[in-house]
Amino acid sequence: MPSYIYSKQNIVYLILSTAFFALIFINLYKPFSSENWYPVSDFMFFVFSSLIILTGVLVVVISRVILYRTGKRKAITIGNYAVWIVLEIFFMSLFYTIYTLALNPERDYLSSFKESTINTALVLLLPYTIVHLYLIYRENKRQLEKIESAHAETTLPQKIYSFYDEKNELRLSVNRNNLLYIESADNYVLIWYLNKGSLTKFMLRNSMKAIEEQMAETHLLRCHRSYIVNFEQINVIRRQKDGIYVEFGMKDVPDIPISKKYSERVILKFTEGFV
Repeated sequence: MPSYIYSKQNIVYLILSTAFFALIFINLYKPFSSENWYPVSDFMFFVFSSLIILTGVLVVVISRVILYRTGKRKAITIGNYAVWIVLEIFFMSLFYTIYTLALNPERDYLSSFKESTINTALVLLLPYTIVHLYLIYRENKRQLEKIESAHAETTLPQKIYSFYDEKNELRLSVNRNNLLYIESADNYVLIWYLNKGSLTKFMLRNSMKAIEEQMAETHLLRCHRSYIVNFEQINVIRRQKDGIYVEFGMKDVPDIPISKKYSERVILKFTEGFV
């Protein structure tokens, strides 16, 4: 049984919806010959039916509190849940029978209990069915929106790069067109970006490995043990006698070395372009 069915919020929603539905339904439509339950005026019928609904709600409240605590300890199967609802109907019918016999002592107990069971089952199962169908629809809609959101995040280009520290707290968000490169600095990383046209750095307590993993699906690529570069900002990859470098073509922005370990992957990505 899906756990959201017996979550605290949905239990409250089920109880309130069931009580409201039963009260309105019984008083307006008087189903199942309910007008013959008690030979009283319409006002007194409303009073008695309200007492019955409150009694039934009390049974449901106690039942659902037990269900909620049970669900926190172990999984509840559909079979368990069906039996649970049958027991709710049984105990509510028992209360209904007691009300009926208290007002009409001459009535037969078995026939009163049978009639109460039928009435209780119909009045209770109608809102239960509606509420459960709504909860299932709402959960399916939520899951679909979550899938669509995740799909959109993976298919649409990321406009902002967000950086988190080692405690997973957000420390910096940079427009991807302004971010240049990331440099290792012992237990910190230096994030270099353009701010009002000037080269600016931000010191973040985190490791290069963690940043590399966070940015795995972006245009940021590690090119050296100490550097991660935003390849959208690179103009040239230059080979010299002492090694390979990337150039940004911007004033005051240094050339970044590419180590042998990363050179093949970096050059391949640069020549083929990022998807």
